Amino acid sequence: MEKEKTTIVLFSGELDKAIAAFIIANGAAAYDHDVTIFFTFWGLNTLRKDEVVKTDKGMLERMFGWMMPRGARKLGLSKMNMAGMGPSMIKHVMKKHNALSLPQLIELAQEQGVKLVACTMTMDLLGLKQEELIEGLEYAGVAAYLGDATNAKVNLFI
Repeated sequence: MEKEKTTIVLFSGELDKAIAAFIIANGAAAYDHDVTIFFTFWGLNTLRKDEVVKTDKGMLERMFGWMMPRGARKLGLSKMNMAGMGPSMIKHVMKKHNALSLPQLIELAQEQGVKLVACTMTMDLLGLKQEELIEGLEYAGVAAYLGDATNAKVNLFI
């Protein structure tokens, strides 16, 4: 029997939405689904490495890099961001309740075989290079995502 399939498009670069996407992905993987998360536009910031990576970029690409959050630890909240205090408060509450942090959720997803796909078209538009993103990703366009989504029972856009 073929496994159930779940796909998620992570368009948002906001902490709470990324956490929700990874909680759903990890839950589906725990139920033995084949899970794909397709990261596009601001969602790609979730996959950025924390440290600065030297790359050969033009001025506009460098500006995008400076303005966008660098990785899962730097994402803001969709509501009540409060000049950066909101994410710190959420992280504190999550730790207090022994909930996994976003970096831990990403690691768990990779351990469970969740397919993390970075949108190559968006990478080109925003000037992101593969070496700026975390290890263990796949790189593809929308056609690859649609191939996964076509046979999935659950398709989410976050």
